[in-house]
This record gives sequence, C-alpha cells and structure tokens, in this order.
Amino acid sequence: MNSSEEIAVSGMSAGRSAMRMGPAELVQAAAMARRFYLEGKSKIQIAEEFGVSRFKVARVLETALERDLVRIEIRVPAELDAERSDALRARYGLRHAVVVESPAEAVESPDPENLGEVAADLLGELVAEGDVLGLAWGRSTIHMAAALDRLPPCTVVQLTGVYDAGTAERGSVEAVRRAAQVSGGDAHPIYAPMLLPDVATAAALRSQTGIARAFEYFDKVTVACVSIGSWEAGISTVHDMLTEEERSHYASLGVEAEMSAHLFDVEGRRVGRDLGERCITVEADRLRRIPEVVAIAGGQRKSGAIDAVLRSGLVTSLVTDTAAADALMTTGPTPRPALDRADPDGL
Repeated sequence: MNSSEEIAVSGMSAGRSAMRMGPAELVQAAAMARRFYLEGKSKIQIAEEFGVSRFKVARVLETALERDLVRIEIRVPAELDAERSDALRARYGLRHAVVVESPAEAVESPDPENLGEVAADLLGELVAEGDVLGLAWGRSTIHMAAALDRLPPCTVVQLTGVYDAGTAERGSVEAVRRAAQVSGGDAHPIYAPMLLPDVATAAALRSQTGIARAFEYFDKVTVACVSIGSWEAGISTVHDMLTEEERSHYASLGVEAEMSAHLFDVEGRRVGRDLGERCITVEADRLRRIPEVVAIAGGQRKSGAIDAVLRSGLVTSLVTDTAAADALMTTGPTPRPALDRADPDGL
C-alpha cells in the first residue's frame, strides 16, 4: 500500500474514531475494503469469501468510511480545477467547462497558452471518426492546433478568413492543416482575409471556388472551436482591423465581445450585424446549429466578453482559466442555460 493509490485503506492506525472497533473488526473491515475498493470485487463475492451476508458487507464498508478506516481521494491533474469547472458548467448550463489554473505571472493576460493544450485534449475526447471539425481564427485556436497530438479521422474546415492574408502560413490556415494532418482527414482552408473593405468585395470572394467549397461544409460541421475577444485593442482581432471611426461606431452600439466577427452586447445580443456582411466567416445561425461549439478564452480582462458570448447561446462548452472563472461566477444575474440555443434576439 502506498500514497499513490487513489483509495487509501488504513489498518490499526486509522485514527481515533476507527479505534472504537475491536482489532478483529478492524482487520476484517480493512480486508473487505481492500477487496472492494482496490481489487474490484463485488459485495456478493466478498460475502461468500468471509461467510457473511452481502448486507453485512455493505454495513462494514459504510462503517469503514464513516470511521475513517477508508479514505477516498478524487484526483485530477494539478492544473485542472475540478470544483470551479463544475460550478461554471452549472452556472451557464454548458455541456463541458474546463477551468485551468492561471499562471501566476499571467493572471491579467488574455488566453494563456496552456488553454490551447487543454483544449487540444478536450477535442481529442469530443471529436469522433467521421465528424467535421470547424476551426475559427484566433490565437487560442492556433495554440490548440499546435498542441494537437490525437484526433480520429475527420474532415477539418476553416470557419473564418484570416486576420492578415500575409500570415496565413502561421495562422488559421496552418491550424486547419495541422489538425487535418493529425487526424489524417481532408483539410478545407480559406485563403482570404476575414474583413473586407466593403460588402461587394466580400460577396465576390465568397463565390470563389475554394472559399465556396469551404462554405459548403459549414452545415456539416459537428464540432467547432472558436475564440472570444473583448472590444479593446490587442484583445480583439476585429477591433484591431477596423478604423478608429468604425471602432467608435460599434462601441456606441454597446459592443462587449466579438467572436468570429460577430459582435455582442453585455446581454449576449448581437449588434452591428452589418459588419458580418463584410466578413468571410461562418454565419451565427449556422454556428447555432452546430452540435458542439467549444470556446477557448481566458484571463480576467476577457471575463466580460466571455460572459456576453456565453449568454448568446452560441457556445456549448468552454475552456478557460481560474482568473476568468472567478470573475464569471460573480458576473450579474444567472444566465439562462447555454444549451437552450434559441436566438436571444428572437431571429
């Protein structure tokens, strides 16, 4: 017996309360507990071995727990905060919430890189063979793709254009290629900027063969991975791509958050819909129909934006950090469940 076992069974040193049992009772209880918790034997098997009823075995095991003869420890990797994860999942009605310990030196920084590593492991769980995986532009999704080391065979499609077409090889195009390489599936990248100067240019690009082919897969996406940005410089790529006049205009509409070029106010309502007409991105109604949409976002500075996007109902799961989670748990009234994915604007 050693401290690495998840179920620790003590003997005569079990503690003051356990010593109320006689030595024969202690020995028998420890033996039964060892059979049940460590060897995986059933109560019926234990009853047959010791010549007692299974009801007595059940009472002995219950007493062993009550009197500290048996200690059960539930362990997760140190970087994962199981309690915060469960609380956040329940608060927002998410399918999955994974909270990662914030690096001490990066509590104020948005999207610590370790979020991408954890998100990569989560996608390894969620994606099944034959799925279509959609990846939207974002620093966190790029970190996630770089950390991928396992995916079942699946098709990978890009859900948005790139921040800068000149960085495609280091950005979302490369993320799509990387995910497809790991899975052994087909890749459908989008070689176009996310934001165009006008609606006509955006429409013309959407009709080009390669981009149109990627768009055809949007309705087939079963798992999507997206990033969330706050409406401030350096934390939202869309914010950074706009002119100062355009930023002020959208700020006047009450923009709190941005996700895949869609803008949201503090209540999770979409605002500034005209911006989407100039963008190469998956439409919000298509996102809403995707069974699993995983957002990767963290840092205390992003907590308001994360809250807004979760309230929109477009996201089903979240990978975040303790700094953001603590802020989210105290943000405003409890939102409606995210899995109730009706459009908050009723559209």
